[in-house]
Amino acid sequence: MNDAEPADESVDEPPRRRRRDPEGHRVAIIEAARHTFAERGYARTTLREIARRAGVTHGLITRNFASKERLFLAAVPGNRDLERVAAGDPKTLPDRIAHAFVRRLESDAVNDPLIALLRSAASDERAAAHLLVAMQEHSAAVYGSVLSPGEPAVPDGDLDTRVALVGAQMIGVAFSRYIARTEPLASMPPDKLTEHLTRILRQILFG
Repeated sequence: MNDAEPADESVDEPPRRRRRDPEGHRVAIIEAARHTFAERGYARTTLREIARRAGVTHGLITRNFASKERLFLAAVPGNRDLERVAAGDPKTLPDRIAHAFVRRLESDAVNDPLIALLRSAASDERAAAHLLVAMQEHSAAVYGSVLSPGEPAVPDGDLDTRVALVGAQMIGVAFSRYIARTEPLASMPPDKLTEHLTRILRQILFG
């Protein structure tokens, strides 16, 4: 995928930070990226704008994340926290996925990069598809480590299909509730939504 950025001559290079704080810089970059992607969408966001907001140099971002695509994947809360959410008893994996997903979007859907990506999918279909595939591959690897620990991943195996269906279900819920706001999902209480989603995910993963 071509990560070349559009010219953005109006954005000045940010002042360089003199103190060394690699972890602090990384946190600042991810936080700035999360808000910028949410506000401007994937296509219109530039690394220079993220660098300006984070108070770091453009070069520091590319050294840490290599590309805009990798930074986006690191900035999506569900993607970057997936290992922590998935860890635990395989039998209750659907519960953990559903609870984390609903809690995350109920707390700040407006600033969630996934919602921004779904909003911009129609105008930037190629980028959206590429990023969603990358997120799906990451999910398959993480879920596989929980559901089939110690076993090598099998390309195009049943797990890949089930993970793809889990992703499709969650994207559908995200679009219906937080973008299109269609009923009955739009006004459903979060605990009820979590309950329904858990049941569906359990059926997909274990049914």
